[in-house]
Amino acid sequence: MKVNKIALFLLVTISFAACQPESDVTSTPKHPKKEVVIPTFNADSAYQFIQDQVDFGPRVPNTDAQLACSKYLQRKLQSYGAEVIMQEAQVFAYDNTPLRMINVIGQFQPENKRRIMLYAHWDTRPWADKDSVASMVNTPIDGANDGGSGVGVLLEIARHLSETQPDHGIDIIFFDTEDYGTPEFAEQDGNYLSWCLGSQYWSENKHKSNYRAKFGILLDMVGSNTATFPKEGTSMYFAPHIVDKVWRSAKKTGNGKYFTDEVTGHTIDDHRFVNEIGGIPSMCIVEYHTNNIIMGLSNYGAFHHTHKDNMDVIDKETLQAVGETVMHTIYTE
Repeated sequence: MKVNKIALFLLVTISFAACQPESDVTSTPKHPKKEVVIPTFNADSAYQFIQDQVDFGPRVPNTDAQLACSKYLQRKLQSYGAEVIMQEAQVFAYDNTPLRMINVIGQFQPENKRRIMLYAHWDTRPWADKDSVASMVNTPIDGANDGGSGVGVLLEIARHLSETQPDHGIDIIFFDTEDYGTPEFAEQDGNYLSWCLGSQYWSENKHKSNYRAKFGILLDMVGSNTATFPKEGTSMYFAPHIVDKVWRSAKKTGNGKYFTDEVTGHTIDDHRFVNEIGGIPSMCIVEYHTNNIIMGLSNYGAFHHTHKDNMDVIDKETLQAVGETVMHTIYTE
């Protein structure tokens, strides 16, 4: 009789294993799954960070408020253990006005080569060009939601990064001169390149040579009492997998009602240039209402680029939803 040597070997091996004590054959994983500890986001703290910014007055380029707030952001990030780079340059507005630009960059675990980038713009609109009160159109706005809210959420996340570090290094970047785009009352047609001057500059002149991040998340207008966050079109074009990642985190943290499955058209925001020029796949969490235009309102909320964009529109539950979602995303990556 011809014996199948492979079958015989397997039979002997199985018989031997079956005779061993249970403790000998029960294998223990060499690398047990690491328990993920996600800190508790505090919306009260994020709210106060927004209030602190608004208290400086409109954070418009070339003003004292710009300088004062940039130093505040630098001190805050440093107090939470970040290595901070102040990236300063001169950029030019839609009408060739020279602007002082100050990008504030906080690096957590700068030695870690695996990185995630979180960012928001911190400047405010120099004009209330959507305001219904004609006498107020040429005056700058508080920008509590448009500018302040994203920064407030990220400062609260930075506070936790000082105590509980994820596996990836985190870069928190506050871009300047985002909101100096061509106003609606300008005689010339708007050019999309007049927006997001700080992120355009950074994308071409990164704070570190050969800087890379696995992905980026932009927060813009993430604090209002009317906010829901659809899947924004530019994000879906460049980084749909990151959108899906964030939306899964929203559901897992119980915040799915804020993050809808509606897909919008493309918007011009800082992530456009971080993707297109900077080469880092990025998505944007941004309030957007497709049906508003039917009612003659801004897609970004009735207060967008008006003097109604003040602390009255800021909602702590919205801040909580966004903060919890982003923290879950970066700590479970």
